[in-house]
Amino acid sequence: MWSMEVLLPLAAVGAAAGFLAGLLGIGGGAVTVPIVLWSLGRQGISGEHGQHLAVGTSMAVMVFTTFSSAWAQQKKGAVRWEFVRRMAPGLVAGSLLGSLVSNRIPTFGLQVLFIVFCYSVAAKNLFQLNPRPAAELPGGRVQAGAGGLFGLLSSWVGIGGGSLSVPFMMYCRVPVHQAVATSSVLAWPIAVAGALGYLLSGWNVPGLPAGAVGFWYVPCIVVLGACTVLFAPLGVKAAHHLPPAGLKRAFGMLMVVIGSQMLWKLLHGV
Repeated sequence: MWSMEVLLPLAAVGAAAGFLAGLLGIGGGAVTVPIVLWSLGRQGISGEHGQHLAVGTSMAVMVFTTFSSAWAQQKKGAVRWEFVRRMAPGLVAGSLLGSLVSNRIPTFGLQVLFIVFCYSVAAKNLFQLNPRPAAELPGGRVQAGAGGLFGLLSSWVGIGGGSLSVPFMMYCRVPVHQAVATSSVLAWPIAVAGALGYLLSGWNVPGLPAGAVGFWYVPCIVVLGACTVLFAPLGVKAAHHLPPAGLKRAFGMLMVVIGSQMLWKLLHGV
């Protein structure tokens, strides 16, 4: 049985992840991966599959988070469905492929990739490292290829891809509020495909803890999923009332903290 010392931080982080997912069009995995690792460690669960469990669990949580965000964004009428139609097939294929081969990637490699991801997103948000917008809208093949790449990378670090797809759509001259809304919808197929891939790749893997189904850790999914679903619509509401610049800078600082925490654990073998 989990103590309140574990449940309360999980619930708080789940609420924050849900709010940020709705606010910025992300999946929330950048926030949930570290807390899942922490909760597993508090229960004495570690070992070579710890990172795979954390990423797989975060992908499963994102199925609920992104659906809640996408539903709220659709009711606002801000989704650009032409991007969804062109990018979703590549996102699904890339996410499924990446998750199926994830158990062949060393845990160290996944941790390094996650740290690089955190610092890259932080730099983009803090220093406004956005490329010059495209002169014209990229064609369907470019959008599909971008979707495949985003799905692959997202499945390896346990994110919904919003940190990749939002800048891409802004580069394609999509207004920021529509980019965030569309990213919320695009994050759902990434989450579904990635979660299924981690379930299958972890099936019958020896040494997994009680409560694990494949690379899903069900107790964390229940707590985090419930909290993210409740708070994602609040983030969507805030996104349509607040200017994004200051909030993106705050998210950049959050990514610095998360990346530094993961780096510290990696260097100290925690």
